[in-house]
Amino acid sequence: MTRRLISTLMLITLIAAFFVKPVAAQSTSVQESIQSDLALCVPGVSEFESLSCLNAGPAQRLGDWEKLGLTFPEEAISLKNPPYDLFYVPFSYARVSDEAVLLYASIDDAQNNVPVRTLAAGAIKYISYSQRVDTVQGTFYQIATGEWINGSVITKVSVPYYQGYLINDFPYVPFGWVLSNEAASYTAPGYASPRTTKTHYRFELIHFYDSETVDGTEWVMIGPNEWMEHRFLGIVFNNPTPPEGVTNNRWIEVNLYEQVLTVYDQGKMVFATLISSGVDPFFTRPGVFQIYEKFEHGKMSGAFEADRSDYYYLEEVPYILYYDEARALHGAYWNTLYGYQRSHGCVNLSVGDAHWLYDWAVEGDYVYVWDPSGETPTDPTFYGAGGF
Repeated sequence: MTRRLISTLMLITLIAAFFVKPVAAQSTSVQESIQSDLALCVPGVSEFESLSCLNAGPAQRLGDWEKLGLTFPEEAISLKNPPYDLFYVPFSYARVSDEAVLLYASIDDAQNNVPVRTLAAGAIKYISYSQRVDTVQGTFYQIATGEWINGSVITKVSVPYYQGYLINDFPYVPFGWVLSNEAASYTAPGYASPRTTKTHYRFELIHFYDSETVDGTEWVMIGPNEWMEHRFLGIVFNNPTPPEGVTNNRWIEVNLYEQVLTVYDQGKMVFATLISSGVDPFFTRPGVFQIYEKFEHGKMSGAFEADRSDYYYLEEVPYILYYDEARALHGAYWNTLYGYQRSHGCVNLSVGDAHWLYDWAVEGDYVYVWDPSGETPTDPTFYGAGGF
């Protein structure tokens, strides 16, 4: 018996054990094969060869999967991260406590407790610090404005690490990331189905083969007999046709439903990553816009509520691309939840991703923001100037 015949028999045995149900539960096509003179096709035979055998059972299952782009075994996704040094920023950051805090014009004023102003209370306050001075009265840090702050009211933070992918050739099927810290998958769409033995983790890459809605919930096929609820995934779909209004064949697409950003150059996707857009009611406005100003870094501060209870203060925000009034694409060193809505209208990216985008983009490039679910308001009167 030849080596090839042995390999073929082993493959048939393996696939049959994995796919074929007990005789009592056989499909109509398999039962018909038993009653016919034709034998079942060997998996992998050509369409011409299948004329002399019955395309049912494992061969039919593999054929159906192949139409979805699913191979057995699965093909690996080949993507490349941008250079790691894009994460470098010449700043050190710290979170400021929620209550109002005092700022001092000089280190002498700090020691004598003579404040120059008060930084208002707010849950989102971050400073960039440089010099540190230890005194009898305490430790003080000089911030980006040149003022000084007491070290007792700040907590140092590091820039969170996350990177999207450079894309040379788009994968053979859509791909995406797992968003949950830990997520289970199921053998079929719906929570009534048995769970698989697999557990998936945040930022893990997955394939998208098919989707199905069960009891009002959308499920995504991510592998052979493996499904996961869509809300736990951020998926990249290739849309190489320029949106209406884009005239230079270069654009940035922001998909508010998937919480992903993709970049197209000459009609070809070159970059994809997770983002955080505006949370209800501070949605990121859908539409086609153009980048009108770039800043390597800058301060963002303000409030939306009349009582300023949502005051925010952010120093040295890196790699800012303004495209829609005060709404911008920018790095968000305070954000650790990419893939979820978090901002007040801006499009938050990791520092490394924002750096790559800042280097790629020029003023006048287009930004296309849309929500395929239709849930984000599109009425322009709904929106103010926007914010961080």
